[in-house]
Amino acid sequence: MTTRPNLLFIYSDQHNPYVMGCAGDPVVATPNLDSLAAKGVLATDVYTPSPVCVPARMSMLSGRYPHEIDTWTNSHIMDSAVPTLAHSMGAAGYNPVLAGRMHFLGPDQLHGYSDRIIGDHSSLVPGTGDASFNFLEDIHESGPGGSGYQVIDEDTTAVAVEWLNRFAVRKRAGDEEEPFNLTVGYILPHSPYIARREDYERYAGRVKPPTVRLPFSDLDHPFDKWWRDHVNLVDPPEEDVMKARAAYWALVERLDTNIGLILEALRANGLDENTIIVYSTDHGDMVGERELWMKRCFYEPSVKVPAIISWPGVIPQGMQCDRVMSVADLNATILSALGAPELPGSHGRNAIPMLRGEDDNWDDVAISEYAIQEGSIQRMVRKNKWKFIYHHGEPAQLFDLSADPNELNDRSQDSDCAEVVSELSALVFADGWDPDHVQQRLKEKKRDTDLIRKWAENCPPEDQYRWDMDPSWTYVE
Repeated sequence: MTTRPNLLFIYSDQHNPYVMGCAGDPVVATPNLDSLAAKGVLATDVYTPSPVCVPARMSMLSGRYPHEIDTWTNSHIMDSAVPTLAHSMGAAGYNPVLAGRMHFLGPDQLHGYSDRIIGDHSSLVPGTGDASFNFLEDIHESGPGGSGYQVIDEDTTAVAVEWLNRFAVRKRAGDEEEPFNLTVGYILPHSPYIARREDYERYAGRVKPPTVRLPFSDLDHPFDKWWRDHVNLVDPPEEDVMKARAAYWALVERLDTNIGLILEALRANGLDENTIIVYSTDHGDMVGERELWMKRCFYEPSVKVPAIISWPGVIPQGMQCDRVMSVADLNATILSALGAPELPGSHGRNAIPMLRGEDDNWDDVAISEYAIQEGSIQRMVRKNKWKFIYHHGEPAQLFDLSADPNELNDRSQDSDCAEVVSELSALVFADGWDPDHVQQRLKEKKRDTDLIRKWAENCPPEDQYRWDMDPSWTYVE
């Protein structure tokens, strides 16, 4: 009988790192995530490789930056030849199973997973499911109601619980000697900011307004002005802001409830003893801070992600880790725990020795990048207390997060910060990242994507993993 650990990897979508009870939020009810953190490590300074869905997820899986896998936007397909977390786990003898969301584009809907027991709702054709960029309208259409995302997440939960129950039956019968390896992908708490009335009413009037309010007229950085104008986020009405925030908090609670059902299935089947559990998300959500919503920027609520690692008997319980990490480090940590081979080209680092207090040489650094077709190309470096944001063709930004956690005081032009700017600027380009090359590849990939989209209109590809979502399931009361 093997003693290798099981893996339960839970990966949500657009979860603000501060909206959890264990992260200090006084209003949201997240008893299951809080309990998981109490039995493991809550990592408080973990950063996504990109603050947008597809590149964040493909970078998480591969351990590589978006520019290394040619995946910058939600219309880009990662090459199937790029080895992933799932490939490495399979190479180690596991049968990695995926339930729910992973936002794969293109014909390869597995990327190394041996099975996908419930699929995604979005199209596999690039460019056909792009989200609206009228954020003001999205915020206005918020509040109590229904969301298809809640329906698919509940279905995903039911399927994952059934899969665990069946695995446990086979194990008790002696037919299953190998450990399980299950990834559960959720869409919540991703917008639309619509929650079922019974959930919404628990938060209406209780969630506080955003901490940082920046009217459009007070903005000074050109990207902030362009972005807010581009997505129609010019001074949203207060009533809409508070409706959307209440709904978001309610969606986080609903996510936690779903996670709790899976954790209970683990306990009920006696599978929690030798299981490493990792929870994280692809990126955060601004939820109205700085008058911004959703993601696609490098401010903390967007680029930082929640991360919890639990492995009874191996890593400490009830610990908070404030070291700077990347989501790629979660990838490498999982692979090390499972005895799986390291991924070629991965920037991920195994965090277990650091979490156990056996490694004092951890480098507190994380890198994230973002590029969109309209030409905005950016890269962020977080190193120790500093965050540096490079904007191609525009002024850079520098924040001292220890003294300025709300990122209101740009230090990039301060003479006493010149050495820091020089050091972090060098890190922006240290691994071959080239903004001019990125810009050229964006143009080329748009040309390719436009043709593929037209092809799909006449020759829609078959997708055996698709979960059909009825548009009528999403409505505001």
